[in-house]
Amino acid sequence: MNDYKLLRTFLLAAEKRNFAQVARELDMTPAAVTRAIAALEEDLGVQLFVRTTRQVSLTTDGAIFAAQIQPAVQALDNARKDVMNTHKADHGRLRISAPTWFGQQVLPPILSAFKERYPKISFEISLADGLVDIIDDDYDLAIRISAAPSDKFTIWRKISVVRRILVAAPGSRFSDMKHPNELIPDDCLAYSGDSKRETWTLSDGSGSATISAGRAFSANSGEVLARMAADGVGIAMLPKFHVAEHLRTGRLVHVLRDWAPPDLWLTLYYPPYQVLPPRIASFSKFFEQQVPAFMAVME
Repeated sequence: MNDYKLLRTFLLAAEKRNFAQVARELDMTPAAVTRAIAALEEDLGVQLFVRTTRQVSLTTDGAIFAAQIQPAVQALDNARKDVMNTHKADHGRLRISAPTWFGQQVLPPILSAFKERYPKISFEISLADGLVDIIDDDYDLAIRISAAPSDKFTIWRKISVVRRILVAAPGSRFSDMKHPNELIPDDCLAYSGDSKRETWTLSDGSGSATISAGRAFSANSGEVLARMAADGVGIAMLPKFHVAEHLRTGRLVHVLRDWAPPDLWLTLYYPPYQVLPPRIASFSKFFEQQVPAFMAVME
């Protein structure tokens, strides 16, 4: 019998003061309980119980020992339970990183629906537009809108295509442009997580154009770029679902409609698990099922 089980047997015996009852609760024979207690007493070199034909009671040493080991055994019980729950589809903690706008507008109803189905799963949500170190920052998964990752150690899963469009303020000098060659770098508002320029590659199906963006303005927030474009500062290249409300209210218009940038992907990133833990797999499957409907509404 391992030490952990031995100590649990002793503590239950200390509580019940009846070896037969301990045997029933632990699915052991009374003789096995007696041998376990005797082995512990021999190991410690002290008598833990006084046994008579009528009752079992703790010795002074037994009572002291029980009081001292109770917190440690309880901690081990809790740790064991937590680890086992982590490997259940409906228990455990999920620590998720998501882009700020997506996390504010799309993720909450998905989380609420998942939480209703799996009430024993807890969440820690962190919103950030830049890439995160999913391993060092201890995330279970990250939601990202990006091209294929360069990190070869990260597992990533495509969920849906994300179409980007060029937008500008209605009535601005940008709204009637027909060709990307009419743009200059200062006109192009770049999305950048590290204050760098961005290279735009646009195609009309028969030809392509490359533009350097961000010389005059860059930001790591799509909403900042959308609002700057709405103020007439320049053109922004953003996911269509991100600017859908601005398009509906007329604050922005789709410009250079014949020219499109490469699509991005809404993806889930994971640490390099050999097999996804059940709670992460269950959320991933639920997310993949739910997100298309929300994305369609956004567009």
